[in-house]
Amino acid sequence: MRVTESAGSKVRALIERENQGDFLRIAITGGGCNGLSYKLKFAPEPKKGDILVRSGGVAVLVDARTALYLKGTVLDYSSQLIAGGFKFTNPNAKASCSCGESFSV
Repeated sequence: MRVTESAGSKVRALIERENQGDFLRIAITGGGCNGLSYKLKFAPEPKKGDILVRSGGVAVLVDARTALYLKGTVLDYSSQLIAGGFKFTNPNAKASCSCGESFSV
């Protein structure tokens, strides 16, 4: 899992604004038009069994199951009005939806 500098900068700004914790938790859940979707939230501390990744100037937490789906994934951020926001580039995804929020393996 790698976080680009632009994504890291946006995450740091959101951490400061939201004040929900200093860690970004990334999880994979069932749902979306392709079966699996990414969930982002802030966490105050790691849970038992979490994997901590420091990248792009942020601390990212993933559970062991999610880590299997995220191996080699890059999280980027674009501030463009059209097609902007956080984008995952996941080499494990066999298919993804046009919005980039769900995928299948």
